[in-house]
Amino acid sequence: MINHVVELANKPAKLSVRHRQLVIKMGEEPEVTLPLAELAVLIAANPCITLTQPVLAGLAEAGAVCVICDATSRPVGTMFPLVNHHIQTERLAAQAQASLPTRKRLWQQIVRSKIQSQAAVLHELHGQDYGLARLATRVRSGDTSNVEAMASRRYWRHLFQDRTFRRDPDRNDQNRFLNYGYAILRAVTARAITGAGLHPSLGIHHHNRYNPFCLADDLMEPFRPRVDLLVVGLLREFPADAELTPEVKSRLLRFLEERYFLEGESRTLFDVLSRMAASLADVFLKKRRDLLLPDWNCHASR
Repeated sequence: MINHVVELANKPAKLSVRHRQLVIKMGEEPEVTLPLAELAVLIAANPCITLTQPVLAGLAEAGAVCVICDATSRPVGTMFPLVNHHIQTERLAAQAQASLPTRKRLWQQIVRSKIQSQAAVLHELHGQDYGLARLATRVRSGDTSNVEAMASRRYWRHLFQDRTFRRDPDRNDQNRFLNYGYAILRAVTARAITGAGLHPSLGIHHHNRYNPFCLADDLMEPFRPRVDLLVVGLLREFPADAELTPEVKSRLLRFLEERYFLEGESRTLFDVLSRMAASLADVFLKKRRDLLLPDWNCHASR
């Protein structure tokens, strides 16, 4: 299955649907068409974009996500499909009724995978993981010892080789690059979740009544370091306070094109997230015990 990511940022555009095709018209330029079934994410980043109701309906029916950005190119809203699985009601019920021991076991698996992913990134950048791989083995059910936080402090200290760096979404530095990449990652993760018949607001660990994407925030954790790695690369060419230009955003989206190792095979991010979400649904339905997660050791050894 083809999963296109379309970002509309440089020019005003008019969007419509014709014969199950997304039609993009930019001024006097020739129309660009794309089958809705091949579209994974549409990023509307230009303030002069107009679209019809059939565009929104077509995106939802095709299982695509629409990300809306503000005037500064910061993602501020997401539209995702609500119904995209034939037994959604059964899966939503199982998700809502998941026991605390099950959720704690799942969170243990996610945190371990996240720290292993962080270790792989540090090894790729600096030739060593600064003890993170060892820390991953210490994560217990529910991460009651908060190994995630211990690993995070060590990770951020070494990622940018800057002891003054703090992960603060409001700071006018590379945090803005991270914000953009994470927002897109969150959107494609939510897409996979709804495609598996689950709801992104019912989290495993994240719980906030004001957050409609708690489960997406859970499942995206192991993939965040891949965004971080791209930001490190950007800082070699752009200052930390550089604008989110189309070139910068295009570079940040490259994590969507990466291949990830899952069950011994190299797969796209979209495929990995879909299989991961489907395995989570099976855990909720008591058909399996463990979540499918990428093999970061294979990723680091490429």
